[in-house]
Amino acid sequence: MSSDTIRIAGLRVLYGSFAAVDGLDLAVRGGELFGLIGPNGAGKSTTLRVLTGQRRPSAGAVSVCGYDVVREWAAVKPLFGYVPDRDNHFTEFTGRKNLRFFGRLYGVPDRRADEVLELVELDGSADVPVAGYSLGMRKKLLLARALLHDPPVLYLDEPTANLDPHSAALVRRLLRDRVRAGATVVLTTHDMDEVDAACDRVGIVCRGKLVALDAPAALKQQHTERVVDVVRTDGRREAFAVDTDRGRLGLAELVAAGRAATVHTREFDFRSTFLRLTGQAFE
Repeated sequence: MSSDTIRIAGLRVLYGSFAAVDGLDLAVRGGELFGLIGPNGAGKSTTLRVLTGQRRPSAGAVSVCGYDVVREWAAVKPLFGYVPDRDNHFTEFTGRKNLRFFGRLYGVPDRRADEVLELVELDGSADVPVAGYSLGMRKKLLLARALLHDPPVLYLDEPTANLDPHSAALVRRLLRDRVRAGATVVLTTHDMDEVDAACDRVGIVCRGKLVALDAPAALKQQHTERVVDVVRTDGRREAFAVDTDRGRLGLAELVAAGRAATVHTREFDFRSTFLRLTGQAFE
């Protein structure tokens, strides 16, 4: 078998004449946390819908763990857990009853519901009807449901939306734990900080196409401006391009002369980088 858990080749998904995904080629390695990032309408969620069997490809091939998602769907279905961007719980059921219901579809024992409720810190609310859950609690219950059958692949659409900082950190920790155990995790997000904190690699999509693919740190290194902004002691501001001899020399002379009041390197700006890569603003 290939070391790639997910292989997407020439994927095209049409809604009428509109190509939501337009010739996407992508491979996700086994045992990595992969982030798919882009603006609304970039094709992220549509790609997940193909992977989760909700949408048939118009063209191209997609396989998971060596199985074709169209021709071998029965073999693919038990391999993944899915956290959609909107919850679809039975709100009149308690959290525990929701999980036990779905667990029985996968043949897992009822006690597994208690285990995953504890993992996502919902064990104290297990017997409360989901109608009384906050948006963040409902999101964590989706993750608990996805983990029920201990799948080797996880798909998550905006997994930390509506979560407080503690819960967002909890979700990221659980995902890293899954990857350390050998699972493959794919998440979509609008948040580059989330990708930077959690992901091994990130793919940037725009208009249904992949426009960049690398580790977050490598993307930042490639696209961070090598410029130092200085406020002089006389109040004037200057910028020095430190990837040129002239810029480095000018900065060194100013600092050596004691005429630099403050010195700041420029931080990575994902929105500017996205605009340069795609010609489209990130929203």
